[in-house]
Amino acid sequence: MASENVDKDPLIEIRDIHFRYGRYTVLSGITFSIHSGDFLAVIGPNGSGKTTLIRIILGLIKPDGGKILIQGIPVQDFSHPSMIGYIPQKAAFFDPFFPASVKEVVAMGLEALRPGKARRSADDRVDQALERVGMIDLRERRIGQLSGGQQQRALIARAIVHNPRILFLDEPTTGVDADTQDRFFEMLGDLNENAGITIVLITHETGIIDRHVRQVACLNRRLFYHGTHEEFCRTSAFKKMLEEGHHVIHHRH
Repeated sequence: MASENVDKDPLIEIRDIHFRYGRYTVLSGITFSIHSGDFLAVIGPNGSGKTTLIRIILGLIKPDGGKILIQGIPVQDFSHPSMIGYIPQKAAFFDPFFPASVKEVVAMGLEALRPGKARRSADDRVDQALERVGMIDLRERRIGQLSGGQQQRALIARAIVHNPRILFLDEPTTGVDADTQDRFFEMLGDLNENAGITIVLITHETGIIDRHVRQVACLNRRLFYHGTHEEFCRTSAFKKMLEEGHHVIHHRH
């Protein structure tokens, strides 16, 4: 398990974020930090502002108030985008006839390649990423011929091929069965614990709170909780989810 991060400087600071669509408040006063080595689940119902928050953290949209700091630098001034990997919603559904192999899709995660030695180095990095997600034997397969779970793994490889420090995943387990989810979380746990990649997982399915997840941020336009998974299970926010009929499975073995 990755080491505790209580006394370390945060990797990302979210400070008093506000955002509105017209007159509709999407986010109000969101403040918390993400530390190196965290495995964080950002949970909340559909429409709670989770994806909007992640897009703000990534600098893709600008908040109406507040700021994001990455390693102490305002996100708009941050000049190391390769530090961050991102897999958006519904990314893992390729047309069966999409004309690209698995290795070609993974290589898209690298910058433009130069010939010769740089090309060989890039090929090695693609293979290393595919090895990490258990997909090296399928490197020549057309991406659209893979199962949904295999496509997810290929996209993880694409997101980590440039060796990011933090990986954001938005609703990655939607539409996959329980066995595929379990294997998916084992892979994320390996990336977090053995490759040292900080994981931030966004979901409305509270049932995915897996044994690898150590931090939880419960969001519904406001931040209702941020802290350890164990403490979350004793909070009023958790009890409220149960009272509202949410199906919560812990998977903590």
